[in-house]
Amino acid sequence: MKIAIYSNLGESSNIVATSLKKKIEESPDLSIDGLNPEIVISVGGDGTLLSAFHHYQDISDRIRLVGIHTGHLGFYTDWRDYEVSELVNSLEHDNGQSVTYPLLDIKVNYVNGGPSDYGLALNESTLKQISGSMVADVYIKDTLFESFRGDGLCVSTPSGSTAYNKSVGGAIINPTLNAIQMAEISSINNRVFRTLGSPLIISPDEWVKVVPKSANRTILTCDHQIISKEAVESVEYRISKRRIAFAQYRHTQFWRRVSNSFIGKVNLDD
Repeated sequence: MKIAIYSNLGESSNIVATSLKKKIEESPDLSIDGLNPEIVISVGGDGTLLSAFHHYQDISDRIRLVGIHTGHLGFYTDWRDYEVSELVNSLEHDNGQSVTYPLLDIKVNYVNGGPSDYGLALNESTLKQISGSMVADVYIKDTLFESFRGDGLCVSTPSGSTAYNKSVGGAIINPTLNAIQMAEISSINNRVFRTLGSPLIISPDEWVKVVPKSANRTILTCDHQIISKEAVESVEYRISKRRIAFAQYRHTQFWRRVSNSFIGKVNLDD
């Protein structure tokens, strides 16, 4: 089986990546292949795994990801830095098992009438204004739903619902559900502008279109990376037909992962 190792530049991650590479090269059943891998192992934290996903985005339908956690928060990472030998053993006994999560398709239409751009997000996309409040019309399936005024909008996947979406008041969604979510970022509600004021869960047969009023002052991001500063006519969001796959050797149950990441273990002696 062909494996790629994608590590951040931290000292601890480099130590783990070096040890992992050596053990893979010693295995008769495994090999290192950074160009056409079957398994991509991310060594670092959630940010590293996001970078690994986008690095291999074009072949995401042919790979499965595994995360080794060496940072402070590893929501996507099932393995710890001291478990390299156990992970290699799981790789040697791999039978193709996986768990898949939804992704977010992003279509950007420009004021100048040029070709649309497309993006694919694992966590979320945000649309904000460079300065002042963003004013935008929000459509669901091409029907006007509301006029928004505020700092911006965040559209996330279920697996990304625990990331930036959570910090702006969005709901946490189990990633086994095939849905996307739109959450408001500091909306302004008055007699002129009135929004629902709560997150929206969008089903597979629906989509969201956001039409900003000040098109030349918006910033569009995909997984916290700016993908457009040009004058945006509209942005369309929908559930992608593509999905991300994780190798399910011991994939942590979602709600346990949420509890461990945000609540921590309860000390019954307190």
